[in-house]
Amino acid sequence: MFTRVFGKPKQEANAVTTLDKLNETLEMLEKKEKVLLKKAAAEVEKAKEYTKAKNKRAAIQCLKRKKLYEQQVEQLGNFQLRIHDQMIMLEGAKATTETVDALRTGAAAMKAMQKATNIDDVDKTMDEINEQTENMKLIQEALATPMGAAADFDEDELEAELEELEGAELEEQLLQPATTAPAALVHVPAGKIPTRPAPRQNTAEEDELAALQAEMAL
Repeated sequence: MFTRVFGKPKQEANAVTTLDKLNETLEMLEKKEKVLLKKAAAEVEKAKEYTKAKNKRAAIQCLKRKKLYEQQVEQLGNFQLRIHDQMIMLEGAKATTETVDALRTGAAAMKAMQKATNIDDVDKTMDEINEQTENMKLIQEALATPMGAAADFDEDELEAELEELEGAELEEQLLQPATTAPAALVHVPAGKIPTRPAPRQNTAEEDELAALQAEMAL
C-alpha cells in the first residue's frame, strides 16, 4: 500500500535528481575541456618561442604536453557524449513512465465510472423513463376526453343534423329566382338608331334549372 502511494513520487524525484547530477557533471567536463584547450594553446606558443631561440628539445617537450592535453580533451569529449546519451535515455524513460502512469490513472477512472454505472442500472433507468413516458401519454389522453354534458353527445346524430342543414341550404339556393342584372345604358350618337340586340339563347343547364323550379313550385 505504501509503495503504491509513495513509490511513484519517489521514483520521479530520483529521476529528476539524476538528471540534475548529470547536468552538473556535464558542466564540469565542459569547464575542464576549456582549461585543457587553453593549456594546449599555451604549449604551442611556448614551442614557437623555443623554436625561435633554437631550443629544439624544449620545443619538442611543449608539443608533447600539447598532445597529452589534446588526448585528455578527446577523452572528455567522449565522456560528454556518454552523459548526453544517458540523459536522453533517462528523459525518454521518464516520459514513458509518466505516460504509463497517466494511462493507468485513466484506466482506473474508467473502471470506477463503470462500477458506478453498470448495465443493470442503465436498464433500470431506461425502464423508468419508458414507464414515465407511457404514464404521461395516458394522462394527456385522459385530459383530452370530453367530460360532463359534452361526453353525452352522439357523434352520429351530430353528423346527421349537419347533413340536414347542408340539404336545406342547397334547397334554398335552388328555390331562389334567377336574377338578371339591368342592362347598361348605351350612349347613342345623334342621327343613329341603335340596333336591337338579338335575344340570348338559354343554355341547357339554365333550362333544366328553370324546369326544376317550376316543378317544385307546383
